[in-house]
Amino acid sequence: MILRPVTTEKIVRMIDLENTLVFEVEKKYNKEKVRKEIEKVFEVKVIKIRTSIKDNKKIVYAKLDKRNPAIDIATKLGMI
Repeated sequence: MILRPVTTEKIVRMIDLENTLVFEVEKKYNKEKVRKEIEKVFEVKVIKIRTSIKDNKKIVYAKLDKRNPAIDIATKLGMI
């Protein structure tokens, strides 16, 4: 379901300041399925999910609970 994490300078800033992770996912999945998958795989609490479709790819912005730092997960994934 989750294809890959997305990393740009802007996203690294979002990870640090807004506690948000960004992933590319398959287009057929809705917000609730993506939320459950992220919570299950990374063992975190997702507060809010936003999606956008760019260049025929679905991009998901997952804002995490303050108790779960996004920078820790990004470091494990090799994003930072």
